[in-house]
Amino acid sequence: MILPEVRDPRFVTVRRGGTLTDADHHLLALWAAACAEHVLPLFASVRPDDPRPREAIEHARAWVRGEVGMMQARAAGGHAMGAARDLRGAARHAAYAAGQAGAVAHVAAHELGAAAYAIKAVRAAAPGGEGETAGRLECRWQREQLPEAIRELVLDDQRLRNAICWSVFDC
Repeated sequence: MILPEVRDPRFVTVRRGGTLTDADHHLLALWAAACAEHVLPLFASVRPDDPRPREAIEHARAWVRGEVGMMQARAAGGHAMGAARDLRGAARHAAYAAGQAGAVAHVAAHELGAAAYAIKAVRAAAPGGEGETAGRLECRWQREQLPEAIRELVLDDQRLRNAICWSVFDC
């Protein structure tokens, strides 16, 4: 479970009664795609011929550019999560990160899912005893990628949802 029980209006678009602008929604999608893409090699090393996670990331970016609709981006995210189902460890988490990135077009709050699963992927891929350190480094890298316009929003979201995101944002 990575989504809160009660939706935060800051992650609901203005046209749906929240306060999230389209521009910030797009920035959230791009940041989620960057987080997922950063760990995509962990999936590709196990399933090099499975394009679904890469396609979810590409669809997230294409949605931002207006080249695909929300339903297409969300469907690509679902297919990436399907690629994860029979896997374990880093590859599974990396595919889930891509799936979450694709779903941001539908529900902006999935941005944190992409980041959290990416951190879990890095932790799982780290040599014995180095997972926590690797996860902290990944978390810091992700924060360096945050556009200024959404930085405080995402950092506050990490603080509020850290407990339901496996406490991966303690970095």
